Amino acid sequence: MPQSRRRPLHFLHACSLGGRFYNVPVRTIAVINQKGGVGKTTTVANLGAALAARGRDVCLIDLDPQSHLTLHLGVEPGSAPRSMYDVLTREADLASATMHLREHLWLVPSVIDLAAAEVELVSMVGREQILRDRLAASHLAAELTLIDCPPSLGLLTLNALAAADEVLIPLQPHFLALQGLGKLLETVSLVQRRVNPRLKVSGVVLCMYESTARLSAEVTDDLRQFLDAARNSPTPWAQARIFETVIRRNVKLAECPSHGKTIFDYEPSSHGAADYNKLAEEFLATTLPPQVADAPGAAPPAEAPPPQQPQGVLE
Repeated sequence: MPQSRRRPLHFLHACSLGGRFYNVPVRTIAVINQKGGVGKTTTVANLGAALAARGRDVCLIDLDPQSHLTLHLGVEPGSAPRSMYDVLTREADLASATMHLREHLWLVPSVIDLAAAEVELVSMVGREQILRDRLAASHLAAELTLIDCPPSLGLLTLNALAAADEVLIPLQPHFLALQGLGKLLETVSLVQRRVNPRLKVSGVVLCMYESTARLSAEVTDDLRQFLDAARNSPTPWAQARIFETVIRRNVKLAECPSHGKTIFDYEPSSHGAADYNKLAEEFLATTLPPQVADAPGAAPPAEAPPPQQPQGVLE
């Protein structure tokens, strides 16, 4: 990948077209829900794999000390020379901690030591922006980065929000999960105001959906009314959408992490595989621009404007 001028706010992926190189903005998406067990890691692993199978270069970042994404993808935590702990606390280059899993798919693994990072970094100036700086300094050969965040709204999650362009929220359609959404959106709004002005909520993915349960439909209707009421407002979720594709409750999705496989390797004929394939198609159609290779004759983008300074830090 050719070296490009460092751009702290928009990381670049170099694509070749007709022997010439074009810089395509790398989209960084934080996949967040402070409630555990709602399908967050499952969505990162399987949506990432489905996008990679469609020729998109995808880098998955495991920012959870529990290392569930790392295990889900068949990597033993601690087996790699470097991990996200080294990236955040020892100034290791992000690219040096990246593992190539298969064609178009990479992983930056996690280890349990990452749980100590919040304590180690608490006295550091600009501690919420360390991941953003590491992403800016590296040249990842990816056009899409998905960050699997821990089930909390602590410093690690704040780092993901400061580095991301967008937030994707996996949500189980239960009443308590909907109640917790308010606190999550409040945090996103705070980060947007003080640290990352470009941050927005791109959408909500309904996971573990039971079409026969009336509660699922009621929670979905409440969520849709809430998002519709926010249209044209100054909130980060003003343009958020509920993906039409729902991830149905499926035992194969629960089994495949223990085998270190995505659903497509474990049970490609399952409902879970069908749902994530459909979600990937919808994701590509509604949130990602066409690949450069799909647009012959496209002109190289104009030089990016100088990066804006962050609007303060979180207290």
